[in-house]
Amino acid sequence: MRGAARPSAGSTPPSERGRRDGGTRAGSGGKPRRRSLPRRSPLAPELERALAAASRLHGLRSDLEPVPVRPTATISEAGAYRYRQRDPIDLRVSRVGGRASIGFLHELGHLVDHQMHYDRKSRVWASAVHPAFARWRSAAALLDPRSLPGSRTRQRYFQSAHEVWARCYAQTVLMRSGDPVLERRLKKLQRGDDVHVWPTEQFEAVAVEVERVFEQLGLTQLALPLAA
Repeated sequence: MRGAARPSAGSTPPSERGRRDGGTRAGSGGKPRRRSLPRRSPLAPELERALAAASRLHGLRSDLEPVPVRPTATISEAGAYRYRQRDPIDLRVSRVGGRASIGFLHELGHLVDHQMHYDRKSRVWASAVHPAFARWRSAAALLDPRSLPGSRTRQRYFQSAHEVWARCYAQTVLMRSGDPVLERRLKKLQRGDDVHVWPTEQFEAVAVEVERVFEQLGLTQLALPLAA
């Protein structure tokens, strides 16, 4: 719907988002300040709940400083992951549209994907080529394709490996959260036939493969590099 916040920057591919902003590069000479989740924001309880659910699923092996999470008031997207080459800049989550949980988890999925593998020349991320994602790629290929209104470029982006991965990641975290609030939010999206999620019976096998990715990477007992 026009004007509704969506849990991705669907019209802006990651390669373009990644180079549109400057800023300090995490993991290089000038490291960003440690920042917490935006505790003064009304989004804080929801983001903390979503981060806790993701942390129960996996961690991330990294020497990064904690990556800032910043609330925005944009209505064109529910979130954005910004980076420069290999290094994250921040995750942004819109406080408009009531989609903060899935928007945050979607962008966290991009962060994980980008940090697992990034080729500077091709700008390909782990979801497209990493062996640990192979079974997930096969399972995700069997999902019913979802489409957004808009240009062919937007549709290609929506069906790209990194975008499908981010949607699968977010839905898996919500499904496996054990949190009744997050589970109800997922069910609400499913009842509304939201294009960013799939019916549970169709998605279950894919959720298993998302979990398997983290098992193969040895990331099930590590912490996420987000300040909390």
